Amino acid sequence: MLPGATTPDPVPRRTAQETPMALEPASPDLPETMAALARHGAERHGPSVAARFLRDGEWSEMTYDELWEQTRDLALGLLDLGIEAGDRVCILATTSIDWTRANLAVAAVGAVTVPVYPTNSPDECEWVVGNSGAKAVICEDAAQVAKIDQVRSGLPDLQHVLVMFGEAPGARPVDEVAAGPHQADEAALLERIAASRAEDPCLIIYTSGTTGRPKGVVLTNEGFAEGRRVSADIGLFGPDDVIYLYLPLAHVFAQLIQAGALEVGATIGYFGGDTRKIIEELGTVQPTVLPSVPRIFEKIYSMAVSMVPDDERTEFEQAVDLGVLVHGARQRGEQVAKELDDALEAANEKLFNLVRSLFGGRLSFAISGAAPIAPEIVRFFYAAGVPVYEGWGMTETTSLGSLNLPHAIKFGTIGRALPGVDMRIAEDGEILLRGPVVFREYWANPAATDETMTPDGYLKTGDLGHVDDEGFFTITGRKKDIIITAGGKNLTPANLEGDLRQSPFISQAVMYADRRPYPVAIITLDAEMVVPWAEAHGLPTDLSELAAHPEMRAVIQAELDRVNANYAQVEQIKRFTILDHDFTQETGELTPTLKLKRNVVYDTLGDVFAELYD
Repeated sequence: MLPGATTPDPVPRRTAQETPMALEPASPDLPETMAALARHGAERHGPSVAARFLRDGEWSEMTYDELWEQTRDLALGLLDLGIEAGDRVCILATTSIDWTRANLAVAAVGAVTVPVYPTNSPDECEWVVGNSGAKAVICEDAAQVAKIDQVRSGLPDLQHVLVMFGEAPGARPVDEVAAGPHQADEAALLERIAASRAEDPCLIIYTSGTTGRPKGVVLTNEGFAEGRRVSADIGLFGPDDVIYLYLPLAHVFAQLIQAGALEVGATIGYFGGDTRKIIEELGTVQPTVLPSVPRIFEKIYSMAVSMVPDDERTEFEQAVDLGVLVHGARQRGEQVAKELDDALEAANEKLFNLVRSLFGGRLSFAISGAAPIAPEIVRFFYAAGVPVYEGWGMTETTSLGSLNLPHAIKFGTIGRALPGVDMRIAEDGEILLRGPVVFREYWANPAATDETMTPDGYLKTGDLGHVDDEGFFTITGRKKDIIITAGGKNLTPANLEGDLRQSPFISQAVMYADRRPYPVAIITLDAEMVVPWAEAHGLPTDLSELAAHPEMRAVIQAELDRVNANYAQVEQIKRFTILDHDFTQETGELTPTLKLKRNVVYDTLGDVFAELYD
């Protein structure tokens, strides 16, 4: 059995075949601004559960009425602090209902939310808070307040520091600000809400900074209204859905999911703050929808593959083929032969039921975004009855672009362009995008804004790709990630690296070949998998020893040989080294959405790459 797996409870589960992805257009009274979203939710979905969340070790619930009441009270407190329309307010906290409440309150007073990743260093916090000219910052706890205190002298515009939990010197508790008594009244707040316009900014998200200082992406009410409208029109989720949200609300993907959920009256199940407990919490929350980055799916897939004995690998692959065949036929409304149904039921009993149980047993579908995911992984989860729909978007496009859907899915693609999104391929292969979801500007950086837009109003995404005759787009790489070898060959490393990450032993793989004769790679080990494996084989369990052990190297070489076989000679990795530690956000190699900061790895480990050519 997979770690953490339990037999699913016999609860109703909306299957992918029942997912209504082509409903009536969204309600005409859809709020045009984020300022109106909380009040609108109370008016339309009042007693329905808006949120489930952990508090003092127990799961609690909050209705849409209660969410508006708490949002209103905090918004009145912000008015008392002198927060004006257009002011910037930073939120430095982990994803939680408290983050959402603060976000909605900032929007309600017409101010602009500026998220700060809770993993950011004091220097990174200073850049975001200072560059945005924030008047206030809302911190999660004393530890986050301490970061701001360290750099306070460099933040001349900052007037107020608030803290969500506990106390901190120089910071006012959020609950105290919300409790009043308030000088402002609800009529003044409603005036602010009514005065908010579609073209006004509602969010400034600083890009994760894979190169250089992050840029502030100014997103508008119009872009988010379009995102909520698209989500409702295609029936992405509805009022009966429960959405488990662990993604950072400092990222646009989570922001869009949250806005769409609040629009239709769905329930958001917030993770408890510990990523090590995600699988456990999925079993408790039992979501119907899971937005996620690929790494979660990669790890579960690796676990599943590692359970399969070598002599049963063909049977495993046949089970996946069977699951894809049967679920696809059902989706198309075709009759499925009894023998196929029976064969799939046997595969369910042996493996797929356990996979579904890891997601809580009720999952209808998952959405994978923020980074590429291998087609083999998507096929596996589709066969298991928990389809993962790969999509694509950017911070600059309010996270909207393209998405695979139940009635229009093609493995290995990022789907078709969503309604209202105009996507095309430039002559050099770059994907261009135009539509109301495109950002307004980079904050205080007109040169960067001009550089990223074409004269006819298309955003230059930086992603390379192509579109087939059915309208499905495929990403082939990033323009800035292209590697040119000494022989003049252009290589895109992402696909080969992604294939290596499917190995249960490999956490990260970074390919290098710039102006060199052939590709090499740095590999990091997945400690959760290799340590038990090493113990079972009588090998050292210390990663620094294991990384240098000949048997571990032989295993990685075999994995590399398997992946290399799928690529042309010029693309194949010829030499590699295994690091004695993994990459992390804290050490700077990964973004908060677990994307690789390639330039950081190249800079910090340049001597390691060089040694591979000695």
